[in-house]
Amino acid sequence: MATSDYVLMIGMMIAISLVSFISADPELLQDVCVADLASGVKLNGFACKSNISADDFFFAGLANPGLTNNTFGATVTPASVQQITGLNTLGVSMARIDYAPGGLNPPHTHPRATEIVFVLEGELDVGFITTDNKLFSKTIKKGEIFTFPRGLIHFQINNGKVPAAVIAGFNSQLPGTQRVANAVFASSPTIEDVVLTKTFQVGTKEVEKIKSRLA
Repeated sequence: MATSDYVLMIGMMIAISLVSFISADPELLQDVCVADLASGVKLNGFACKSNISADDFFFAGLANPGLTNNTFGATVTPASVQQITGLNTLGVSMARIDYAPGGLNPPHTHPRATEIVFVLEGELDVGFITTDNKLFSKTIKKGEIFTFPRGLIHFQINNGKVPAAVIAGFNSQLPGTQRVANAVFASSPTIEDVVLTKTFQVGTKEVEKIKSRLA
């Protein structure tokens, strides 16, 4: 087994084992409940489908790096219930995040899950901010782990000269992601300019410029 494959496997095993102890989702009442994503039934989670197979519990999407030729130089490849329907009611999911040199996963929150990341390669500056606005930050390297508490704003940036990647684990089948800038400046319908200008102590032109960039 190649070294890179071994590190990827270890990263996934650690992420899965650590997040599976305490689930943020409701307890399951049966062995499995593979999600029927096409069902019109609305409930907390997804309705169960009747015909299931091993493929409902399989996903190969984290094996290869994601493309990072975008605005932030980073790509998140999720492995949640929307990709692995067998995760429904199991209270666990994963993701792979790839970063180009200088790549940023901008400040965001996961309202339904704590996140734990395992560095596959490279080096990242990471941090989260508590509700009393205290920043906890750290530089993490290959083989190291960092945790972001549920619901708190956090970020990762690759300040190095080589690509970086992490495997992330979540204690929810669908942790949700809310980017701070998009939530504030690109909501639908939009927040009134007077709220934003007073909050950030900037003029209307600056607010409109930010909105146009995030549109």
